[in-house]
Amino acid sequence: MLGKYVRVKIVRPVGVRHPRFSFTYRVNFGYAQGVTGVNGEAQGVYVMGIDHPVKEFDGRVIAIVRREQQKGFVWVAAPKSKRFIDTEIREAIDFAEGYYGYTMECLYERSCGAVVYRTEAGRSLYLLIKNKRSAHWGFPKGHMEKGETQEDTAKREVLEETGIHIQLLPEFSSQSEYTIQGKVEKSVVIFLASTQERRTVIQQEEIEDSVWLPYEKALKLLNYENDKATLVKANRFLLEHQL
Repeated sequence: MLGKYVRVKIVRPVGVRHPRFSFTYRVNFGYAQGVTGVNGEAQGVYVMGIDHPVKEFDGRVIAIVRREQQKGFVWVAAPKSKRFIDTEIREAIDFAEGYYGYTMECLYERSCGAVVYRTEAGRSLYLLIKNKRSAHWGFPKGHMEKGETQEDTAKREVLEETGIHIQLLPEFSSQSEYTIQGKVEKSVVIFLASTQERRTVIQQEEIEDSVWLPYEKALKLLNYENDKATLVKANRFLLEHQL
């Protein structure tokens, strides 16, 4: 259902207190018209992106929330023009769903990372990592966490995945957007970062290997075209600024 359009009849608008539990709704909540949930009941939907009470809502399903202590799930919907990622959705629905504990599948994902380089014998060497799940070579990156800026995420992910401390170059960033398995819409922001460290300590749970390579070899090893394009831009930036 991710990305599908849905019409929601609101039964508990923003500001209304739950009839049984001690919380007040921070977002509109209702039921998807013409849709029955797994328990034979109407399909519940939280609505984000509308800050005032409404009676009906038309929008896209941006998340599927599976409760851990109960059967079934609820949806999260939002206007087509607005995008909310995992941390923003959790912040919006935790007032109610946090009691159950839940997992979530989201329509929109946002990751940040960095093209990391160091200088050796007068040339730039680039750090690539091999992801265990995809078995592809790329740049260290990962999902944003609550309260982080894009720069914060890039620094944290590089450190977690490789053990390398970095210094971001604020003048450079590259953004790419693509779709995963035909449904998840992902946005990736990659910064350019320098380091004087050379020894990596990879995150064993997620990373299979890491390597420092000169530009030509790094470009050949990368699997995805968007990563190749990012490295081309990063290398050109370093040459133009004589870094």
